[in-house]
Amino acid sequence: MAGRQAVKVYLDLLSQPCRALLIFLKHNKIPHTVELIALRKGQQKTPEFTKLNPMQKVPVLDDNGFVLTESDAILKYLATTYNVPDHWYPKLPEKRARVDEYTAWHHVNTRMHASTVFLQEVIFPMMGQPTNPAKFEKALADLNGTLDMLENMFLKRQPFLCADEISLADLLAVCELMQPLCSGRDILKDRPKLLSWRNRVQSALSDSFDEAHSVVYQIREKFTAKL
Repeated sequence: MAGRQAVKVYLDLLSQPCRALLIFLKHNKIPHTVELIALRKGQQKTPEFTKLNPMQKVPVLDDNGFVLTESDAILKYLATTYNVPDHWYPKLPEKRARVDEYTAWHHVNTRMHASTVFLQEVIFPMMGQPTNPAKFEKALADLNGTLDMLENMFLKRQPFLCADEISLADLLAVCELMQPLCSGRDILKDRPKLLSWRNRVQSALSDSFDEAHSVVYQIREKFTAKL
């Protein structure tokens, strides 16, 4: 877009939504700069960042002075503001509504349950807190229910979650479902339909997928080396 400077994003790549945003920017060649915010160091609590986002969370987008928080809102803003293929967030109301349907469901299903597994198995032990067996088993059971729904509803008749092509729904979902891999736990290994879907998503995203997930692969190596 003529006359516009590159967008600036504030990210921590251990964050699933941050990885989704970075992948989207890179894959669609949207000019951008990245400022890394290390949540583990509390950098989101500095006065400078708090002024930018009083909620002290990442990701944050600064598009030529327009500041936006929340990954879902940021991705949809970029998809409608910049020249990206329509399949990401279709203009046709019915097709767009399917993406919105998934992203509304995503936050308290895919994201919540995969994140809880990751917290219980990786983050809490790293902080010196033992995994709570009961909470961990419940998180796994809840996540299995979510995976069932992904297979039986969203992937019932199509290769991607909302259509025949990749969309923001697939991008957000795959980044969440990669997170438990930090411990070496591949939650899709016994689910051929979801494995095939993940392979299609990864293929569609090409190098940007592995580049963004390098932090996950690094943690997996360290975590499994301790076992």
